[in-house]
Amino acid sequence: MTGAVPDCRFCLENRLLVDELILETEHFYMLGSIDPKVPVAGMVVPKRHSTDPFDFTGDQWRDFGNALNAAKAHFDDKAPDGFTLGWNVGGVAGQHVFHAHLHIIPRFKGEPNEGVGIRRVLRTPSWRPQD
Repeated sequence: MTGAVPDCRFCLENRLLVDELILETEHFYMLGSIDPKVPVAGMVVPKRHSTDPFDFTGDQWRDFGNALNAAKAHFDDKAPDGFTLGWNVGGVAGQHVFHAHLHIIPRFKGEPNEGVGIRRVLRTPSWRPQD
């Protein structure tokens, strides 16, 4: 690949990853969770530096389904009851590494946060931007 952004930890050419790649497709790779609070999780990351998914090329989008299906299959042995998928796009939305990555979190019946999904962010507190 070419076009690595200096010091970007997700640009493979920089060799800054501390975790191992779990799987790869033509345009994406997957990392496992290094967060001890969410040990069964992963991230699907584009090989080409893209700040967010709005920057993906047509070729990346065509391969994205392959990457997502491979990521889901990776968790089959854990027998999840559902998944939470999420992109944080921009600092105000919680993005800390400005190389696009989709969080994939298997969910299980009986877990402490069962039934709590991504919509909680939209419910608390009520706020609207100024017109």
